[in-house]
Amino acid sequence: MDSGAQKIFNGKEDSYGGVVVNLMEMEPMDAQDFEAKLDNSLKAWKDQGKKGIWIKLSSKLSSLVDTAIKRGFTYHNAEKDYVMLHIGISAFVLNKSKEGEGIWAGAVREMEEETGIETKFVEVLAFRESHQSFLEEKTDIFFLCELKPSNIEIKKQDSEILYAKWMPIDEYVNQPFNQEKELFRYMANICLKRSKEKEKYAGFSTVLTTTASGKESYLYCRTDHDNLLNGECDEDSTSLFQKCFCFT
Repeated sequence: MDSGAQKIFNGKEDSYGGVVVNLMEMEPMDAQDFEAKLDNSLKAWKDQGKKGIWIKLSSKLSSLVDTAIKRGFTYHNAEKDYVMLHIGISAFVLNKSKEGEGIWAGAVREMEEETGIETKFVEVLAFRESHQSFLEEKTDIFFLCELKPSNIEIKKQDSEILYAKWMPIDEYVNQPFNQEKELFRYMANICLKRSKEKEKYAGFSTVLTTTASGKESYLYCRTDHDNLLNGECDEDSTSLFQKCFCFT
């Protein structure tokens, strides 16, 4: 066995407490050496508190995929010249039942899991897209949602978040990290505008619809239009709607 098998793979930390391992340039190695090095790496990363591991294997290393899958990795995506595998470690768990989950449902679930606060979805206030943000290839989309709490007692999930508390909106907005980072500053200002002048900042509500195959789907539109789309509108609104849209 190669003596190098007992070292850990080199990885680059991502923005979410995980590690990305790019093995595109790695020379071919047998499954036994890969297995030993991967086991050693997983132990080290777990001790370091990493939340998830991504491994990018070139097509010439496809024989090693089975070894990774036996250790809990799952396929994330595959391209012509590589396959991307993912595993959650420590308390980070990939749950297949969450695949295909709607934005609103995901926001409600994450809030309850990480803080113990049960909520009802109100609106999507904004979203941000960033291209080539993951591995300099994939697109990342971030949604800012407004939720209405049903209880106020916080039961923090220690493995996911460091600190949580209720605070006045102005105190939240004026925190240093919100002022120092542009994206956080924009989101904080949206929250401030929404809380102070709700009628002047309309977000996106959900309208339940179906796909061509009959599956549930959600259309996100301005809150003042959701009743219009559901046929619950007055004569003036209907007239305006018909002027804007062509029905066939």
